[in-house]
Amino acid sequence: MYQDAPAYALPVAKAIGASFAALGFYKVLWLIYAELTSPLRDLPGPDSPSWFYGNVKEIWKEIRRLFTMDTKAIHHILMNSHIYQKPESTRYNLGRVVGEGTSIFLLIGLFRSMLIYFCKIIGVLVVEGDQHRQQRKVMNPAFGPTQIRELTEIFMAKSIQLRDIWAVDIAKEGGVGRIEVLSWLSRATLDIIGLAGFNYKFDALNENHEQNELNAAFSTIFHAGTTMSLIPMLKTLFPPLRFLRSTRDGVIAASQKTMLRIAHQLLRESKISAQDKSTSKSRDLLSLLVKSNMATDLPAHQRMSDEDVIALRSVADDQHSTATTWALFALSQDSRVQKKLREELLAVDTDTPTMDELNALPYLDMVVRETLRVHSPVAATMRMATQDDILPLNKPFTDRKGVVHTGIRVCKGQTIQIPILALNRSKEIWGEDAREFKPERWNSVPEAAATIPGVWGNMLTFIGGPRACIGYRFSLVE
Repeated sequence: MYQDAPAYALPVAKAIGASFAALGFYKVLWLIYAELTSPLRDLPGPDSPSWFYGNVKEIWKEIRRLFTMDTKAIHHILMNSHIYQKPESTRYNLGRVVGEGTSIFLLIGLFRSMLIYFCKIIGVLVVEGDQHRQQRKVMNPAFGPTQIRELTEIFMAKSIQLRDIWAVDIAKEGGVGRIEVLSWLSRATLDIIGLAGFNYKFDALNENHEQNELNAAFSTIFHAGTTMSLIPMLKTLFPPLRFLRSTRDGVIAASQKTMLRIAHQLLRESKISAQDKSTSKSRDLLSLLVKSNMATDLPAHQRMSDEDVIALRSVADDQHSTATTWALFALSQDSRVQKKLREELLAVDTDTPTMDELNALPYLDMVVRETLRVHSPVAATMRMATQDDILPLNKPFTDRKGVVHTGIRVCKGQTIQIPILALNRSKEIWGEDAREFKPERWNSVPEAAATIPGVWGNMLTFIGGPRACIGYRFSLVE
């Protein structure tokens, strides 16, 4: 039976509508004010073809954004992580998909992406300030060179398994065939991170191509989290709208439930193993993290909660697989480099070399470095200033009004792009052939490369400063 709406329904609806209209109006006014008062207006930059659209038709951007290749300025940004943090909208989106705790289990998602975003173990990914420093202190012991060295045999075993699968597939085609390497590498690295990360068997390299429930949950949550739709975009731009539910929310919630159940189980097993002196020493990173978190000399207020440790999530898709695929592509484009590397590898008298034996291969090291320089899995990252600041510069610049500046004034709320790939390929640093794949360049590294504020290898691939990639050693060994 039809019933009239309650008398108060219309006024409430109008009030809600008016509130959203006021919020939208405020947002527009704020954007206009920020543009008109931005100190970046006078910086040299591309001409604006339209007073209304600006450069938006060429490069999408929501507001004036600072882009600089000045290594002194980038060093200042990366070293002052208490001032320059990830934008709130970025942290919201990442936290929505991966949760807001710390995640040793982000190892899974990351090592579907081996190379770069191991540094994004979620606490190190979403949280800032004191909480970030606390989590790094607990996690650092699990990522030392000694601990990573012991995991090398896991990497080798899965690599050999993948090699044999490819050999069988090629043999079926008469010795010459095509292989879709990206998906295979993704599955291999998922197996590796399962065993090395927390002693879990994904069995992604099985012949039937079947996913177990944790693998399926990760795939579901990642694809749901990266699908573009209207409601998630509105929730990102307008925080008051985050109470709205979308189909994606239900999919993510179901997958999170599966991941959290398995995470609790693995955490319980790791705690029992850490306390049982009679059992063999576990080498996976979760066990090492649990042991570090249970250390008697660690104050109670610095310990990570179970919720932090079991934030079981995935952030990056296939950055490990992508980087390795780029390495194979680069080798396929230069038969000389391919031949030289193959000869060095075939000179090793074992299929299962140790980390020290791998480190003793100079040309392999050059190829790995050049791959990470030229084909960084992540092209750029963003930071937002939490207070007014001055960026120091290597070189002064003259603004559009003819005024010379030795620094860049940055206002609170200003977004800044960290150009990882652009700096790695800078001709001013690496020479005119900077964009070319030449492993031999590492025989004589340009002096200018020392100014790149990265944590490893005279490049920005693993970022630098307090938020540098905590797992870069793991990535390099793999």
